[in-house]
Amino acid sequence: MSFPDQLTNDLKSALTSVGITELPTAPTVTVSQDTRFGDYQSNIAMVLAKVEKKNPRELAQQIADHFPEDSISAKPEIAGPGFINFRIKPEVFAAHIENVARDPESRCGHTPVAEAKTIVLDFSAPNVAKPMHVGHIRSTIIGDTLARIARFSGHHVITDNHIGDWGTQFGMIIHGWKTILNTSELENDPITELLRVYKTINDQCKADESVRNLCKAELVALQAGDEENLQIWQRCVELSIAGLKGIYEKLDIHFDHWLGESAFNGRLAPLVTRLIDEKIAEESDGAICVFFPDIKALKDRPCLIRKADGGFLYATTDLATIDFRVQEWQADEIWYVVGAPQQLHFQQIFEVAKQMGHKVALNHIAHGSILGDDHKLMRTRSGENVQLTDVLDEAVSRSRAAIEAKNPGLSDDEKDDISEIVGIGSVKFAELSQHRMTDYVFSWERMLALTGDTAPYLQYSAVRIQSIFRKLEKPQEEIDTLLTTSPVTLSENAELELARQISRFPEIIPTVLDGFRPNLLCTYLLDLARAFHSFFEACPVLKAEDKSTINSRLVLAHATVRTLTTGLSLLGMKVPEKM
Repeated sequence: MSFPDQLTNDLKSALTSVGITELPTAPTVTVSQDTRFGDYQSNIAMVLAKVEKKNPRELAQQIADHFPEDSISAKPEIAGPGFINFRIKPEVFAAHIENVARDPESRCGHTPVAEAKTIVLDFSAPNVAKPMHVGHIRSTIIGDTLARIARFSGHHVITDNHIGDWGTQFGMIIHGWKTILNTSELENDPITELLRVYKTINDQCKADESVRNLCKAELVALQAGDEENLQIWQRCVELSIAGLKGIYEKLDIHFDHWLGESAFNGRLAPLVTRLIDEKIAEESDGAICVFFPDIKALKDRPCLIRKADGGFLYATTDLATIDFRVQEWQADEIWYVVGAPQQLHFQQIFEVAKQMGHKVALNHIAHGSILGDDHKLMRTRSGENVQLTDVLDEAVSRSRAAIEAKNPGLSDDEKDDISEIVGIGSVKFAELSQHRMTDYVFSWERMLALTGDTAPYLQYSAVRIQSIFRKLEKPQEEIDTLLTTSPVTLSENAELELARQISRFPEIIPTVLDGFRPNLLCTYLLDLARAFHSFFEACPVLKAEDKSTINSRLVLAHATVRTLTTGLSLLGMKVPEKM
C-alpha cells in the first residue's frame, strides 16, 4: 500500500475519533509541492468545515490531535487556512528502502491490484504491403508501454496487432503484382518493392479510369475467393509480417496475436443482419446505418456499416472484432491506442457496441500526430516519409559514434550492444516523455537526442550506480548478503530526499494507467535520477566515515538502481552494463 493510501486510512480513523463518520467526499492525500512543509498534505478540513460548521483551521487541529500514534507520519502540522501536512518518519522511509532492496520480485514497493481485469490492448496495427514510417512510432511505443505497466499492475493483458491486411488497396497491389512486379527486388527488399508497386498503380489509377476499373475487378475477384488472387494476397501478408516482426524485434515489442482485418471477414454479413434484426441499424439510400438521434455529438453523424454496393467498412470490422474479443477472450476492457483523428470513429462504434448489449469497457487512448516539415500529417502515399527502420538505424549509429568518442576502449561487441540499447532507448523516451496528445514536427535531433533529459541520462545513472558495486571487488554472494542484512539509517537531507523519491514509485504506477500517461513515469524517473546524483555528490558511499554508513548507503544505492531499471523496463528500455 502506498504512503498516500496509508495516510488516507489514518485520516478516516482520525475523523471517526472526532465524531465525523459521514463524509460528502473521500479524503485525499497529495504530494506536497514544498517538502519544507512535509511530504504529503490534505485539504479535508477545509472541505468539511462548512458541513460541520467549524473553523477549518480548528477542525484541522482536532484531526491532527486525534491522528493515530502508530501512523507512518509524525504528528500532522497545520498550515495556512487549514491544510494538514504529513511528514513521513525517517524510519518508515528506511524500512521501505530495505524492502525495495530485498524484494526478490523487484516490485519496488508496488502491490498488484486487488481486482485484476482482462484487458485487450490493440495498438500499432500497420497496413500490409506498406513500410512502417516514423508516424507509427506513437501507437507502437505507447501501446507497448501501457501493456507492460498493466501487466506489472496485475492485470491479464492480451496484445493484438490488428493489422490492415484487407481492403481496397489490394486491388491495386494484385493488379501491380501481375503487371509491373520486379521479382528480384521482391526477394531483395519485399516491403520496398510492394510499396513501389502500390504507389505506381495508385498514380496510374488517378490518371486512367481504365486502370482503376481493372483494380476494382481484381479486388472483386479476391473477395469472391479467386484462387490466384488469394495466393498473391497471402504472399503479400506473409512478406509484410516477416518484415514487421524484424522491426518489432529491434524494438523488443511482442504481440500475443496478429488477428488482422481479414480474420473477421466471415463475421461481417451476420453482424449486419443482427443489427438490422435488432433494429439497431436501418436502411438509408441503399446503405445500412446506425443513427444516434439522442446523442448530441453524433446526432448528424450516422455510423455506416454497409455501403449501398454491399461493401463493408472499418466500423463493421471493428464491431465484429469487439464481438470476438468479448466472446473468445472474455475481455473486461478493450484499449485502442490510435491517433486522435479517429475519435469520431471510436465514438460511433463504442455507442453501437453499447446498443448491442456489450458491457465491456471500451477506451480510445488517443494520441497526437508526428507532422512533416509542412506541419501536415505524414502519409505513406507521399513517398517522402521517414521510414521507421531508418530512424532506428540512425539512432543506433549516432549512439555508436558517441560511444566511440567517450569510451573507445570497449570491445566492438560491447559497443554494438550498448549502441543498440542506448539508441533504441533514445527513440522510445523521446516519444514517451511528453504528453501523448501533443502534436510535434519530426526532428532527427529531437528524436535522437543523447544529452539532456533523455534515455541515455537515465541509463547512465543506472550504470553509474552499478559501477559502485564493481568497485567493492567482492564476490556477488558477499554483496548480496550485505544488501539483504544491512540496516538503513537516513540522517542526511540528501539521503532522505533520495529515499522520498524511491518511495513514490508505488504512487506513480497507478496514475500512469488512470490517464494513460507514460510521461508521468518518465518525469518520475528523471526526478529519481537527479535525486541520486545530488545524494552521490553530498554523501560519500564507499568513503563514508564508518562501515555501517557505507553499508546503509549501498542499500540505498541498490534500491535506487532497482527502481530505475524497473521503471525503464516498464518503458520498454534496457540498461547496459557499461556506457
